[in-house]
Amino acid sequence: MCLAVPSKIVEIDGSMATVDVMGLRKQISIILLPEEPKIGDYVLVHAGFAINKMEPQEALEVLKLYEKILKEMEEQEKSWQTEP
Repeated sequence: MCLAVPSKIVEIDGSMATVDVMGLRKQISIILLPEEPKIGDYVLVHAGFAINKMEPQEALEVLKLYEKILKEMEEQEKSWQTEP
């Protein structure tokens, strides 16, 4: 299964960009984007490449869903650890 993550561009250096992904920063390639992105744009990142620009509202909604899933997974893991 593959997962692409909405990420906010915080820095651009040629064909590379630094993105913020839920508080983590990562370097990605922007060479696959059909139009040049700007700092502040949200992009969908898969395997180290920005594959599509996203509307900010859509990106934030998806990130909220990811946060909810992660929280539920953490709670489930805690319940498994406390079960006899």
